[in-house]
Amino acid sequence: MAERPEDLNLPNAVVTRIIKDAIPEGVNISKEARLAISKAASVFVLYATSCANNLALKGKRKTISATDVINSMEDMEFDQFVEPLKQVLEEYRKEQKSKKDAASERKKKVKEEEKTAADSDEEGQGEAMEEDAGGEEDTPVGSVVTISDDDN
Repeated sequence: MAERPEDLNLPNAVVTRIIKDAIPEGVNISKEARLAISKAASVFVLYATSCANNLALKGKRKTISATDVINSMEDMEFDQFVEPLKQVLEEYRKEQKSKKDAASERKKKVKEEEKTAADSDEEGQGEAMEEDAGGEEDTPVGSVVTISDDDN
């Protein structure tokens, strides 16, 4: 838990960016208004988290789920947020699934390429062995060969 109440505030840069994206171009907002919106947003996040946590605890769970957050919006009487949240959640899940599928495809492709490379290496080694087998007796690599000058 946070040691000071101001530790629970959202970062000012994030709040400012959200505000700028929400208002029309050319509209200015005072420093006090930005601070008020930042405090209100922080309180809203804390309240939504608390409500979602209560729903998780009622379900005898320690982890807050997306469903808990959506249901907490209804409990807090923010019904107008439920449908947009469900849509965003569905889009997020589809995006995560496509990323997971793409990663799986990349892994599968890499494994196939590795297998193809390994198969071609084995074929190359087999041809080299056949060439060696036709000639004189070869000395294995790493063996010591002794040559003597004794003609006696």
